Amino acid sequence: MDLIVREYRTISYISGPLIFAEKITGGGLGEMCVITLPGGEKRTGQILQLKGDRAVIQVLEGTSGIDTDSAAVVPTGEVATVGVSKEMFGRVFNGLGAPIDGLPPIIPDKHMPVNGLPMNPVAREKPDFFIQTGISSIDGLNTLVRGQKLPIFSGAGLPANELALQVVRQSRVSEAADFCVILGAMGITSREAFFFRESLGETGAMERTIAFINEASDPTIERLFTPRIALTTAEYLAFEKGYHVMVVLTDMTAYCEALREIGSAREEIPGRRSYPGYMYTDLASLYERAGRLHERKGSITMMPILTMPDDDITHPIPDLTGYITEGQIVLSRALHRKGVYPPIDVMPCLSRLMNLGIGKGKTRDVHRALADNLYSAYARGADVRRLVTIVGEEGMTELDRKFLTFSEEFEKRFIGQGAGNRTIDETLDLGAELLSILPEREIAGVARKVK
Repeated sequence: MDLIVREYRTISYISGPLIFAEKITGGGLGEMCVITLPGGEKRTGQILQLKGDRAVIQVLEGTSGIDTDSAAVVPTGEVATVGVSKEMFGRVFNGLGAPIDGLPPIIPDKHMPVNGLPMNPVAREKPDFFIQTGISSIDGLNTLVRGQKLPIFSGAGLPANELALQVVRQSRVSEAADFCVILGAMGITSREAFFFRESLGETGAMERTIAFINEASDPTIERLFTPRIALTTAEYLAFEKGYHVMVVLTDMTAYCEALREIGSAREEIPGRRSYPGYMYTDLASLYERAGRLHERKGSITMMPILTMPDDDITHPIPDLTGYITEGQIVLSRALHRKGVYPPIDVMPCLSRLMNLGIGKGKTRDVHRALADNLYSAYARGADVRRLVTIVGEEGMTELDRKFLTFSEEFEKRFIGQGAGNRTIDETLDLGAELLSILPEREIAGVARKVK
């Protein structure tokens, strides 16, 4: 029996990347459609909303040139899928999964729905394996754990992309051969896209990396698909092929701006700062796809990057991201101005799963005590630095001078390691060396034994 294909020439009006069609009786929510133009051109769309027999359809290639009188909508009966395969390693794709590196399309092992499935909380495995990034501020103080969601909060002009590439280049787990990276870039400039591709190629990391790049000049709607396609590929590699996958998503601010643009086109009632009221749920549908599953070898570790508008950490995007994820890495404009790289402001940084990834017994106690003492001493040094601006150096005690020296050396040597790659042992040894600047009575607990 032949399948009946229904064609609807009932487009009522167009708003931004959306078209509104009436009397759609043969479509379902999330279903893919083909929009046929009079000249024979075909574009892809997806049904975002159904109200009775009225459908709101997002057009992936943009709505320019679509005529409400002659264009037709044909529901396909299928949801959005992406072809996945291990042949994707070393390849660069656009935000919809089409190759843009000049090589032919891959032959997929299977097609998977881009929206994926939420992880059953009962099936989740506790994240408890250390990932070495080679960056002391992360490994020593805000340890990244396999299966964790640890975002980077950046500001305009700060080197978040450079830090992300350093993490991609240097990250290691115990099963190094089964470790890979997936990069999902949204709304980046052509210069940034060139930077990612060239840097990955030069470092040799591209052979274990898959890149999905949506540029600022690409259709806005494509940005909503990019992280979902990246995560679908990660789920295939992690839970079917046993890889430990690091997913880097940049820039989540561009993703949220696309959400706001689509919400405005749909004439939705806006929430905080005109972002959609469901933005929390939408972000959670992405972030919660990271983790580990019982009886599965692989894992998905996520490092989203977002640009805080006006460096405001209370802005809805970093605020909601902080609720969902398990900590944050915050970049400092003040450190960047001092020439410190990576400019990680360790005071507001946090890794809620750190204790699960720093070993057990004495090893864990030493690491934890060392990190606590470094935090405490740096905070004390910051207080002294502020006091100096008020009373001057003449009002400082000898102990205050030691804490001030410690904070300066800590920023210069521990945080400001440059593009170097340090092992966790080198990080801990350096932390203990810096603590030796202070009197022993100011150092608590097990950290004394490290010295």
